Amino acid sequence: MAQSTQANAGFGLGALAKADDLKKRLLFTVGALIIYRLGTFIPLPGIDPVALSEVFGQQTTGILGMFDMFSGGALGRMTIFALNIMPYITASIIMQLMTAIVPTLETLKKDGEAGRKQINQYTRYLTVLLATVQGYGIAVALESAGTVVTEPGLFFRLTTVVTLVGGTLFLMWLGEQITARGVGNGISLIIFSGIVAEVPSALAGTLELGRTGALSAFLIVAVFLMAIAVIAFIVFIERSLRKILVQYPKRQHGNKVFGGEAQHLPLKINVPGVIPPIFASSLLLMPISIINLTGGQSGGADWLVALNAMLGRGQPLYLAIYIGLIVFFAFFYTAIVFNPEDTAENLRRNGGYIPGIRPGQPTADYLDYILTRLTVLGAAYLSAVCILPEILISNYAIPFYFGGTSLLIVVTVTLDTVSQIQSHLMAHQYEGLIKKSRLKGRNR
Repeated sequence: MAQSTQANAGFGLGALAKADDLKKRLLFTVGALIIYRLGTFIPLPGIDPVALSEVFGQQTTGILGMFDMFSGGALGRMTIFALNIMPYITASIIMQLMTAIVPTLETLKKDGEAGRKQINQYTRYLTVLLATVQGYGIAVALESAGTVVTEPGLFFRLTTVVTLVGGTLFLMWLGEQITARGVGNGISLIIFSGIVAEVPSALAGTLELGRTGALSAFLIVAVFLMAIAVIAFIVFIERSLRKILVQYPKRQHGNKVFGGEAQHLPLKINVPGVIPPIFASSLLLMPISIINLTGGQSGGADWLVALNAMLGRGQPLYLAIYIGLIVFFAFFYTAIVFNPEDTAENLRRNGGYIPGIRPGQPTADYLDYILTRLTVLGAAYLSAVCILPEILISNYAIPFYFGGTSLLIVVTVTLDTVSQIQSHLMAHQYEGLIKKSRLKGRNR
């Protein structure tokens, strides 16, 4: 107990103050996120903000409102970061699917660092293409949305496409810089900061609805309690592990005996983390956002209006597609992250074995069996967290920021970032101990 207390004390503010490299990484991350937030307030040229707010205010109850949540309000304000990082996420999804289908890309994936860089380059090219298509769609949709555009025409479409594509590429680069020079995953942190930045205004709006009588005080308290319960449940699941016992045989060299110890192979219940909801939301938001802007609410084609109604928050079609995408990406990303055959081969090479299971293919089959069960449980957990609050909130005027998807992203990214900070602190402490031991050795 005393050791645990000392260890926790070692990761306090004192340790953080001494870790210069970590401080630089944290400052870089905060600075990059501040730049991102400033960009969400720079409007596109040629847009009437008053007319835009009127048009967008009628469409915030559906999927388009969720897209605005991921962009940190940039879509509602139609700023240079209106597309956010979603085209890059969609491109990443497509490239990961292609690597499992196309033999050439699969070979590149196995080529190590050089192959990974080549695939990343292809992802960037695809991001430009997707962002161009989405940017042109948004430009055309804005021209058809009444008096939102002051001077419609080819020049407006060109400037809008160039600005939106440039904004997406800048965010892609910024996310890569945060990952390399900062703390945490850059792409996840950009989405995280967008959600967190809009929470105060969403909270104020909810309390204002309670003050005016639009929402009862009991309902507001119930929503907050639900949010706390969801957060606690997310933390519990994300910290839960399935430990598989691995035994290593004893080896004797001379008079000394090595090995024989028992270790554990830890497997998270939710192996893919927050990736499936983000991927599912990205694929669901990309086409529907354009549909909404092109008359899906009213005044458009009948099939657009009908499709928009079926894809509304809490509607059966919306829930079915969302759950299906979450389950698919849960299994797909788990298969990418963890390979039972490779793990079984590594155990065999190091002399490790699972008690009661033969090394080699039987071990791989056993690990695959355990992983499949965990993935089913993880997919059910993700679906429940993302869907159940959506069903409840869809019937009331509660902001998206209190839904399961946003809470899952915020909590998971926070846990991952804190874990990385602890890793940096631990590395700093070990580095300090090594330096002290070297100095003592020289003094002797």
